[in-house]
Amino acid sequence: MVSQRPTQSRLIEMVFPSQTNHYGTLFGGQALALMDKAAFITASRYTRRNIVTASSEKIDFHSPVRQGQLADMLATVVSTGRTSLVVEVELHSEDLLSGERHLCTKGKFVMVALDQNGRPVQIP
Repeated sequence: MVSQRPTQSRLIEMVFPSQTNHYGTLFGGQALALMDKAAFITASRYTRRNIVTASSEKIDFHSPVRQGQLADMLATVVSTGRTSLVVEVELHSEDLLSGERHLCTKGKFVMVALDQNGRPVQIP
């Protein structure tokens, strides 16, 4: 039995030194990769189709994620079209010891459903 379509996913990653710049904060490209991963998983679970990223829209960096903190991504389907959907992703930092959290990055990703031949296919 297939359950109702999940519209949200949460991913949590630890930020290690290899993911940071010389300031000890998460590289912007690493943040985008984590957010795209969260968008991909959410879109895949929602559509149960093959999914690719078509574009990213309006990515805002508010504050840094520091080495040793958690990067907590919440991805939410915010709209759907015939073959595409928009997933909004918020990335929050969380300090493991204090529990203090901050919104660090927010953006939208346009994801497209594909058939077995790599062509756009209607979302169920």
